[in-house]
Amino acid sequence: MYFFLLNLALLDLGCISTTVPKAMANSLWDARAISYTGCAAQVFFFFFLFSVEYCLLTIMSYDRYVAICKPLHYGTLLGSRACAQMAAAAWGSGVLYALLHTANTFSLPFCRGRVIDQFFCEVPQILKLSCSDSHLREIRLLTFSVFVFLGCFVYIVLSYVQIFRAVLRMPSERGRHKAFSTCLPHLFVVSLFISTGIFSYLKPTSISSPSLNLAVAVLYSVLPQVLNPLIYSMRNQELKEAIRKVMSWMFASVHEQNVHTEASSIQGTHTDF
Repeated sequence: MYFFLLNLALLDLGCISTTVPKAMANSLWDARAISYTGCAAQVFFFFFLFSVEYCLLTIMSYDRYVAICKPLHYGTLLGSRACAQMAAAAWGSGVLYALLHTANTFSLPFCRGRVIDQFFCEVPQILKLSCSDSHLREIRLLTFSVFVFLGCFVYIVLSYVQIFRAVLRMPSERGRHKAFSTCLPHLFVVSLFISTGIFSYLKPTSISSPSLNLAVAVLYSVLPQVLNPLIYSMRNQELKEAIRKVMSWMFASVHEQNVHTEASSIQGTHTDF
């Protein structure tokens, strides 16, 4: 589990680094430009890192399934060599997938301006600049990708159906709690990652607008990667205790400030009289 979490942390760091630093630099320097090569590199790394992350989330659902439903076979089915091979397959397939999308997208002729209505080089926005019917190749590729990702999603759902059936049959309440605490963070991350991505790429054009497109792009390209470390770290008792202390300190500070404000108000009232 921790081997896959290490890979997931590296992917989250890479996903954030692909889009956010350039957007922050443009915002700070009041610029709106990105080079053609930079845009192609951004598209490549975006598809590479996000496809690997999705593959890794699917592998992690298999890891949870074996750990809970077939614990006696865990060492055989998911030894260190098997984990390394699955992770390598996810990273390798991500490279091929990203190369295919990048080559397909940037082989098109662009003659409808050079303005991308997004804070990073998003493929649907780039396709709007093409004046060739060959952009249908990329649309077909995106459609194929959606079906592949839906297949992975179905596999994740079926895995969790089996997991929940096994957990609910556990006689020990402590065992059920431990199993749920292991699975629910992963399930939440998968749901957030998939729902925002599907809504972004499959939302009806009738509700499309620049502000909505920007908000949805932030939801699926930034929010899951920011929340992943927090979601998985919530299982750490020391982190929970630290958050509890910070929240207690904040509430105490607010309460003290309110008391001080009320005291000042009462004092001011007596002075007026």
